[in-house]
Parts: sequence; structure tokens; C-alpha cells
Amino acid sequence: MLRAKHVLLASHGTQGARAAEKLAFSLCAPGASLHHLIVVPDFWKGMMGDDWLNNAATREIYGDYVETQLENEVRTHIRRLRKQAAKRRIRYDFTMVQGKPTECLAARAAKGPVDIVVLGSPRPRGKTGYRSGIELDKLARRVRRPILIAPFPK
Repeated sequence: MLRAKHVLLASHGTQGARAAEKLAFSLCAPGASLHHLIVVPDFWKGMMGDDWLNNAATREIYGDYVETQLENEVRTHIRRLRKQAAKRRIRYDFTMVQGKPTECLAARAAKGPVDIVVLGSPRPRGKTGYRSGIELDKLARRVRRPILIAPFPK
């Protein structure tokens, strides 16, 4: 089995991303570092529901609510991974960014240190949930490290 010292994990907590998390932990050598990237896609900026929020105060309250919900989900996700990493004696750090998932992942991989990039496979058609929007062909051209894609769980 391949073992790495610096594993970059792209995960946002969905079913496919959790498969990537499991794979990433299995690749970590003793004393390794798991670098967790969480991308909040830039389309969230436009989720203000302007068609029914008819004044600035209501839009601001709603925007704060959406941001709080996202932040709570991310904090729960980070706590879960931090706990798993501690149990395995793996160093854990995370970066949260907002933007286009492919661009953000390529930029983080280039920043280093990274031995391998791990992410989940695209969600199969017919399965409910969020599609991350990772453009695998574009990512493969930009990332100068091996990319391992975890299969979607059955």
C-alpha cells in the first residue's frame, strides 16, 4: 500500500467525500500530515433569495443565517476529522476557501507540501446531494502530484 507523508484531502463531508477521507487516512504514513481543503463554492455568494427578500434588512438577516449554517457544518466536519487524525497520530490542518473548487484545489496543491491529492469521485446520476464541480481533466493538467479518486460508496 502506498504511504505518504503529506496527503492533501479535498472534502466537504458528503457521502463521496467521506469515502475520500477514509482513503486519505489509509494513505498516511506514521507521523504524516493530512492537509484538509474545504472549498465553499462561489455560487453561495449569490444565494440571497432576492426574489422573496424585498428589503436590505431582511436580506442581511438571511445572509447571516446562511453563513452561520455553513460555518456550523464546516466546524462539525473539521472536529470529526481532527478527532480521527488525533486517534491515528496524524498531524491535521485545514484550509477553508471560497471559490471555484478546481481552481482552489489546484492552487492549494501547488502551495505544497503535497505528496498526493485525494478526492471523492463525482456523485453518480440519480443520487441526491451536492456535486462539487471539480473538473477532473483540468485538475489533472494543473496538479503536478498524483491524484487519487476514491470510488463512490455502494
